Amino acid sequence: MLYANGAIDVLAQDEAEATAVAKQLLGVFQGAVPDWTCADQRRLRHLIPENRVRAYDIREVIRTLADAGSWLELRGGYGRGMITGFLRIEGRPMGLIANDPRHLGGAIDAEGAEKAGRFLQLCDAFDVPVLSLCDTPGFMVGPESEKAAAVRRGSRMMVAATSLTVPLFTVVLRKGYGLGAQAMAGGDFSAPAMTIAWPTAEFGPMGLEGAVRLGYRKELEAEQDPAARQALFEKLVGKMYENGKALSVASVVEIDAVIDPMETRAWLVRGLKACPVPPKRPGKKRPHIDTW
Repeated sequence: MLYANGAIDVLAQDEAEATAVAKQLLGVFQGAVPDWTCADQRRLRHLIPENRVRAYDIREVIRTLADAGSWLELRGGYGRGMITGFLRIEGRPMGLIANDPRHLGGAIDAEGAEKAGRFLQLCDAFDVPVLSLCDTPGFMVGPESEKAAAVRRGSRMMVAATSLTVPLFTVVLRKGYGLGAQAMAGGDFSAPAMTIAWPTAEFGPMGLEGAVRLGYRKELEAEQDPAARQALFEKLVGKMYENGKALSVASVVEIDAVIDPMETRAWLVRGLKACPVPPKRPGKKRPHIDTW
């Protein structure tokens, strides 16, 4: 129960596992390690389906990208659409936030936003750089979302993300829509130390299908034949996709680059090396981290 409501970060099976997890977690705050291995990075090219509306296992992407055995997820039972945890890239510790496309299509709900906001505070307090894997259609909307105080709780993520003082690296895997994508990028795509995308990425103010239904409602309603209406809908979606796909967006310098997925680790290592080393402090950087 406590794991499901977010009170517990890691649910261990026994004392031995709990001790091992505690050691791994404390090690994150001790800095880099010299020895590491990783999976064949060519696998990353095949983990995002070519079908843009098909879901996939984001945790498999994370495990493949991270140093072998370094991924440690926190609060996995709570806010299921937002994944948070620690990993290492060539021995260097990083915090990670990621959208899970298998829950609400990756939309950020109230629980997920709250979970991400608190985790970003944790990373910032201990000078741990953050990697953001973005695949979201935006913040969740609708009556149920309003009942959950999404405006208030979602703002926590926005405020935490935009106030980060540690390096933030955003990698857009697929969907980068609306304010949710901006939150995953620290406020806007120019805010992170770098914003890069895989070739499967697509961008826009909102999801393409919804944008077409709203923006071209009159044109669609004017078409009486259902088959012709569907054909028109698909044509308009295709046109918006061409304008919003990663290569088109990169060509007008809205993001830094579109990269081969297998090169993601190399880009992150170069980014980490290029960022300033945090100064040594006599005391705590933050007086406390929120408990929510």
